[in-house]
Amino acid sequence: MSGGAVAASAAASAAAAKKKREREQEEEELTKYNAEDLEGWEFKIVRAVTGKFKKPETLKKVCEEEAKAGWELLEKFDNSRLRFKRKIENRSQDKHLKTDPYRTQVGIGEGGLVILIISVIAILLLIVLALAGKF
Repeated sequence: MSGGAVAASAAASAAAAKKKREREQEEEELTKYNAEDLEGWEFKIVRAVTGKFKKPETLKKVCEEEAKAGWELLEKFDNSRLRFKRKIENRSQDKHLKTDPYRTQVGIGEGGLVILIISVIAILLLIVLALAGKF
């Protein structure tokens, strides 16, 4: 990998890490729970790094899939993050599910996206070098 590709990779990783920290901080600050709100409930955030939840049909499908495990949509942060809650007693039904009731990712993950970006940059770089007659 050339110096430019390495630099691009490092920049993409740093940007992704910074964005992740900012999202996590926002999630903590947006919704405050008191002890009564938490009693008997569990919460999770489902993420999609590509903004999949912008499409109403995708949002509906994810909510339907989560509902099979007893999860209820609590809030939509943005097109990439949804917060769900469910009664703790729903855990007893988890063994009957075909999907992971604790999934937190829909679609490609952050690591996969970084690898995809780096691969595209490397391929483009190879094409440029080939066209320039240096490869």
